[in-house]
Parts: sequence; C-alpha cells; structure tokens
Amino acid sequence: MSDRFRLTLAQLNPTVGDLQGNAAKARAAWEQGKSAGSDLVALPEMFITGYNAQDLVMKPAFHAEAIQVIDQLAQDCADGPALAVGGPWVEGTELFNAYHICKGGKVTSRVLKHHLPNETVFDEVRIFDSGPLAGPYSVGNTRIGSPICEDAWHEDVAETLEETGAEFLLVPNGSPYYRNKFETRLNHMVSRVVETGLPLIYLNMTGGQDDQVFDGGSFVLNPGGKIVLQLPVFDEVVTEVDFERGPDGWRALEGPFTKHPDEWEQDYRVMVEALRDYLGKTGFKKVLLGLSGGIDSALVATIAVDALGAENVRCVMLPSEYTSQDSLDDAKQLAEALGVRYDYVPISEGRQAITNTLAPLFAGTEADLTEENLQSRLRGLLLMALSNKFGEMLLTTGNKSEVAVGYATIYGDMNGGYNPIKDLYKTRVFEQCRWRNDNHRDWMAGPSGAVIPDRIITKPPSAELRDDQKDSDSLPDYPVLDGLLDILVDQEGSIADCVAAGYDHADAKKVEHLLYISEYKRFQSAPGPRLTKRAFWLDRRYPIVNRWRDNG
Repeated sequence: MSDRFRLTLAQLNPTVGDLQGNAAKARAAWEQGKSAGSDLVALPEMFITGYNAQDLVMKPAFHAEAIQVIDQLAQDCADGPALAVGGPWVEGTELFNAYHICKGGKVTSRVLKHHLPNETVFDEVRIFDSGPLAGPYSVGNTRIGSPICEDAWHEDVAETLEETGAEFLLVPNGSPYYRNKFETRLNHMVSRVVETGLPLIYLNMTGGQDDQVFDGGSFVLNPGGKIVLQLPVFDEVVTEVDFERGPDGWRALEGPFTKHPDEWEQDYRVMVEALRDYLGKTGFKKVLLGLSGGIDSALVATIAVDALGAENVRCVMLPSEYTSQDSLDDAKQLAEALGVRYDYVPISEGRQAITNTLAPLFAGTEADLTEENLQSRLRGLLLMALSNKFGEMLLTTGNKSEVAVGYATIYGDMNGGYNPIKDLYKTRVFEQCRWRNDNHRDWMAGPSGAVIPDRIITKPPSAELRDDQKDSDSLPDYPVLDGLLDILVDQEGSIADCVAAGYDHADAKKVEHLLYISEYKRFQSAPGPRLTKRAFWLDRRYPIVNRWRDNG
C-alpha cells in the first residue's frame, strides 16, 4: 500500500458560461499536476460552468453541453493523474450539483451535493435536486470523501463518509466573500476534522461574478484542527500538497502558509477585483465616471485606476453654478494624482435650455427638488452619451448609506453599469480612503501614496445642488445614519432595537421610512460587489409595494 499521496490544488477563477475556457484552465492545472507527479488534481465546485450561474444551469442546452465538456476533459486527461472537477449532472429529470472524478479517460465517479443552500445569495433548492448521502470514491488505493461546499457545513455528510471508509476529506467550494468570513469557514471545517478524525482540504475558487467575489484562501487541516497549508486570498494559485500515511492514517505535510490581510485590505481588494473581473468578463476595456470633488467619486476613481490602470479611466467634472471652487480644485488634484484623463464639461448652458423648455409647464409653481434633480439627470445624460460614443462603461458612485435611503437621483447620478462601493457605508468610505492613502499593494495598478486629497476626506459631504447644501440638511449625520442602517438592514432589527441602542425614535422612524420607499430605486440600480451578508440585491429582497411599518 502506497504511503504517499500528492494532491494538486487549483485555486482558480472561472468565468460563468465559458465552458471551453474553464476546461482549458482545468487542463492546464492537470498538466502541472502531471509534471509534479500528483495522484489527483482538484478544482472547485461547479468550475466548468462557473459559479454562481443561477438559472443558466437549468437551461437544458447549457447543462448538456457542460456535461459533454467534462466528458471531453476526462478523455484529454487520460494519461496522468486523476482529475476532480465540479459541474452539473443529470439523472432522469433531476439536475444535480456534482463533483466529477475523471480517471483513465472517463468519469469514473460522481459525488452529488446533498445540502443545497437556500439563503443569502444562494437559491440552490430552486435550481438543483438533492443528492443522496453517499460514500467515498477511490483514487489508486486511497478513499477520498468530497462534501461539496455546503455539505461540509453539516456534520452528517462528513460523518457518513468517515463511516464508509474515507481516509481524508476534499471539500470543493464556490464560497463568496463577505467581511470576516474566513473564521466562519475555518470553524466549520475544524468541527468536521474533530468529528471525523480525518485530514481536510478546503479548496475555494477565486474571481468576481456580478456582485460576488470568490476569495480563495484555500487551506489544509490535519486531525486536531492544525492548519498545515494556507493559500493567499484572491490570487489564482496551483500548488501541491503531500500526504503521508502512518499508523494513524493520512497526514498532510507542512506546505506554504500565506497570512491573510485585515478586513480593510480585503474589502478594498474585493472592490478592485470585482470591477476588474466585471469589465474583463463582459468585454469592456475602459470606464468613465463623474468626478464631483466629493469623497464617493474619489474612492470609485481610485478603485477604477487600481483595477484597470489610469489609461483606462476617464473622469469628468460637470460643474454647475453651485459647484464650489474647493470641489473643482479637489477633483482636478485627484485626477492629476491618479494620472487619469480629466474632462471639464460645464452643465449651466444645458441646464438653462432644459429650464426654458419646461418653463411653460412649470409656470406658477415654486422651484423645489425637481429643479435640483435636473442637474443630476443632465449629468447622467451627458455621461451616458460619452459612454455610448466611446464604449466606456459608466460607473456610478453611490455608497450603501445613500443607496439605502434613496439619497440619489434615479436616471441621474444612479446611471451606470457598475457601482464599486454599493455595499460600503459612508462612514467606511472615509476610513477606506484613509487606508488607501496609507497603503499600496502590488495588485494595485494605480500610484502609491496619498492620491486622495485630504480635504476631500475632511470636508462636510454635499450634493452641491443648491447654495450651501450639506447632506446633513436632509439626513441624520452619517455616524447616526449608518448606526441605524446597521440595525435595520444588517441585523434586521426593529425601531425598538434602535431606541434601545441609544438612537432617537424620530430618526429611526425617518430612516425606516426612507429605506422602504427607496426600494424601487434599488430595484433599478447598478450591481456592485458584496462586502457583507446583507448587501442590497440577492441578500436582501424586499417588495417594492409595501405599506407595513414598524410601530415600535
């Protein structure tokens, strides 16, 4: 009986729907494993289709082609190590999330996912059928159990595998990022190791898909829960891990250990990677955005440059008579520090033309929010014209606080194809800017140093749609607003919870009201990267028409 086993882990970034491209990545990883003398090359959950592919997987033509691609991949990888890759499988009328084990030119085993997540961003109960609890598969004379992602968060699958002879657990994952998720993953996996007494390999994918970013961070645990290998977050890595069999069974040998960065760096990396992959996977090369001289557009511009390089980012200042000189100076200073193209497009003439056009219809009425929003909508029109003309995707710049309470103009500053800071509360926007000014990493395409002028960070936020306007004229101060939103949105708390936390009852009721009446805006808003477990879109799904209010 062999006393050594070499496993190649392929922590890679698939693209949803790119069946041949994903298969090519799998083949390249297999070739590396073959050269390294591996016994098995493993890829993540649903790697062939990309993840999370949502209802696309249910399309018969799509999942049939995906299965054909896996069969061809098995044939291509006949002469060498076994290959384990995630993809769909059909039996009769049932569709499964499966892990395909390929050896000798064919698929010799399939593991079918048993526990289907049906929470947060996952709708697997809608898409897949539940597979049975089953035993391990063999690679050579070694028996391996593969709980697929959610299966490893429950004790029954791993317990069944251990009882039926599994010698170690290989867990393929499509696990997307949210802040501080690694500890949750690690705690679950340690529990499986303690319960079964088996080594465990946690293999995650990387890369952005719409709002989700898969953060990698794959690791290997020996019995007792000790981490003996830890891969970096967000980076694509193909590496080997060796096992030795002793009197107590298989044990993984020490491998590379990469320390993970703190939550500020990980959040920023998510925003960068999400934008980079969203552009790369949809075929866009360049972006543009309106640069107001405020902090939100400053952060988005910096993220865009770090993701794509300054040569692929256009910033446009669209001033009106209400735009302060400080904003003009700050926007230009930021653009120069980032090295981006900077266009200056005053809107006063266009605004006056629109005002004149509407004057007969508005006769006898007082100027109000309507006239303020004309500025925002004119800016949106001009930015979309530039986007259409030059093929540059427009980025929108609303933070989570504004998105939550509707402090944005639909068909105006909400225009855009992607919003990198959609899940970042305003108070965190300030801190994230300070973090970026103080830190630079090799995955950033932008310049090092304090690229965001200090005055942008310290001055009172303002939409500058009327004289002396401040955000605090319409909203509670951002520390109060964000504290209330954390309770009402992230914790799904009540008005009573807000009051118990020390907030004013009237403020809580106002924020709750704004939150509910803004649902229609969020329904039409651009996607953006998920940083928390309660991001707007798939994590939080509320009706647009909703008369209920908390009377606490």
